[in-house]
Amino acid sequence: MSVPLIRWDAPGPYTVAFSTRLGGVSEGSFESLNLGRRTRDEPENVDENRRRLCETVGVDPELLALNRQLHGALVNRADAGERTKDGDGLWTDEPGVPMLAFSADCLPIALARVNGNPGLALLHAGRLGLLQGILEAGVAAVGGTAVAIIGPGIGPCCYEVGEDIVAAYRARFGPGVIQGRNLDLWAAAEHVLREAGVEAVERLDVCTACDDRFFSHRRDGPITGRQGVIGYVT
Repeated sequence: MSVPLIRWDAPGPYTVAFSTRLGGVSEGSFESLNLGRRTRDEPENVDENRRRLCETVGVDPELLALNRQLHGALVNRADAGERTKDGDGLWTDEPGVPMLAFSADCLPIALARVNGNPGLALLHAGRLGLLQGILEAGVAAVGGTAVAIIGPGIGPCCYEVGEDIVAAYRARFGPGVIQGRNLDLWAAAEHVLREAGVEAVERLDVCTACDDRFFSHRRDGPITGRQGVIGYVT
């Protein structure tokens, strides 16, 4: 059974798509396509949701590579089926190795190399990871000339933060990423990517807290599911 996806028409031999919360089997707070096992959802439901996602993009779920995400800046080389490493990014230049990064307000971001041999990175970029350098690490891992897409994440409309966070972001990125007491993660991510030399940056500008097609930690509280970005070199 296929699930609804937001696909990226990436330049090159890549398949990249962002999932929503629709099309799965989970119930209650995790309804319906929860991809995260580190939640209180039933593991068998998560496994079925991941299977449906993989089927929709044409990959074997047993080959799916995942990280144990920690809101840091570590980007790992993806190994087919590897799911035990700590990190917030995965990259590969090997065809047929599917990768998945989770999100539930943080930004799911894909980077694709457009010169030379193919290379693809999927990143989980939240407030802490952006400050710690997850995007710079992803750009370095992919190498060459890259393009990027910033997927669904909490928008400046909904992301009110404390003064300490406002000060840290204003110092690092300038006033353009602050709207009153609200933080614009989309603008901060684009700033970093362009600063790191990414040739083109596409933004979906879809707020997960506003749009009920998505899970949102800020809107729903800590008991919620995870969507994500899935991709591979074809």
